[in-house]
Order: sequence, then C-alpha cells, then structure tokens
Amino acid sequence: MSALKLAIHGAAGRMGKRLVALGHADEELEIVAALDSAAHPDAGKDAGLVAGTAELRIPIGATIPETVELIIDFSVPDAALANLAVCRQRGIPLVFATTGLADGADSEIHAAAADIPIVWAPNMSLAVNLTLKLAAQAATALKNQSSGVDVEILERHHRYKEDAPSGTALKFGETIQSIMGQTQSAHGRGGRPGVRPNSEIGYHAIRVGDNPGEHTIVFGLLGETVELTVRATSRDAYALGALAAAKFLASQSPGLYSMLDVLGLE
Repeated sequence: MSALKLAIHGAAGRMGKRLVALGHADEELEIVAALDSAAHPDAGKDAGLVAGTAELRIPIGATIPETVELIIDFSVPDAALANLAVCRQRGIPLVFATTGLADGADSEIHAAAADIPIVWAPNMSLAVNLTLKLAAQAATALKNQSSGVDVEILERHHRYKEDAPSGTALKFGETIQSIMGQTQSAHGRGGRPGVRPNSEIGYHAIRVGDNPGEHTIVFGLLGETVELTVRATSRDAYALGALAAAKFLASQSPGLYSMLDVLGLE
C-alpha cells in the first residue's frame, strides 16, 4: 500500500510544525507540500528544517501540487476558508482543524462536504473526543434529576490563544445543551449575578503560560458532583489525532465526518 500524499496548511505555525515532523516519521504518510502565507518569515525555507526534523526538500509555500491526495488545515480562519474552497474545486479531501471561525462559516463547510469528504472538529485529540462521548452519556443519565444539575465548563490554554472560550469548550457545551436543554450561557461571573439557574451553562477560560489544553466538565448535583477532565501534555496529541483523521478520511466518500467517526464511536 502506497503512502498517503499529504499537504499541511499552516505548516509554519506551532501545530503545523508538529504535523510536518510527525507526518514525516509515519511510514503510512508522505508529506508532499507545506503550505502557508507567502508573507510568513519562514516562507521558502525547507519545511523539515523549520519543523526541527530532517531536510525534506519541500519549501514552505502557497502552491498545492497535483500529487496531493489530502490536506490537513491548521491555519487561521480566513486562510482556512480559502483553502476549503480550493479543496472543493479540486476534489481534495480535507481535515479541517482550524478554530475561531466567524459566524456563518459552518454553512460553507457543510456545503463543501456535499462534494468532498471532510473531517471537521474543534479538537483533534483522540482523548478529548472520547471525553466528549462520555460527557454526552453523563448528560443523558442526569438530565431528568428532579433537583436539577448545574453544568460548568472550565478550560485552560496557553497565553497566545486568541479565542475564548475555546472551540472545544463550546463543543462540550453544545453537546450537553442538546441533551439537557439549557437555554443560557454565562461566560465568567462577577458582581452579584444572583442565584444560579439550572437553565445555564457556565464557561470559564483560563490563559496561562504554555498550557497546550485542558478541559473540565462539572455536573453539580445537590450532595454530589461528577467531573470529567481531559488534559493534553503536548501539542502532539492534536497532531497525532489529525494524522489519524487523515488516514480515516482517505477511504471515505463525500460527507461531513467527526472525530467520533474516526474513533468508531458514531
């Protein structure tokens, strides 16, 4: 079986570098393109050397060669949506891992999935997506408690993260809300907000140091509490999940897939 010919979009970024390094080390994959903005300081440099691995003789650039069989996108919102359009036009399967999208961007992704296979998830970590499944099971089991259940979501990320709450925290909230029926969101609290309503999900975003990602989902009942916590110890968790998604997607027909599909949990 020949190696899957893979392009990394956002190759000069923190996640892109790990995807290049780990993808190069994977015998089932072949990095054939490293894509990023022509204005990036590393544009034109060898992608392997920028990633801290072996020289690949692949310069970081903006051209997608004809040999590309699949693209992983860990870039920025505007560039990711432009790349989505190119993938749709050229029939290239896409792992869409970029977060912080503007309202309405999801409709573009859904439309493109009619023509190409797409794995779209706010978090590529296998452990995070397993925890998402566990959170849904907890929400299902607790939704009819007569005393009510308070749901709070705490997330920690590095100081450089630009969006808050994280896309992953919001995905946890959306999943739980779809099961338990909460109608309100609180993003942090201050002053005298009054008695906490059960119809609310609370989000708390912490930005510290170089934390690669940590999420805790709290289900608070009277007299007892259930907490689900998932922590990344390095960005490799997200890169390895994205590479697993690429391998999964290579054999799929057009459609929109999640990491739960990759894990075989859907």
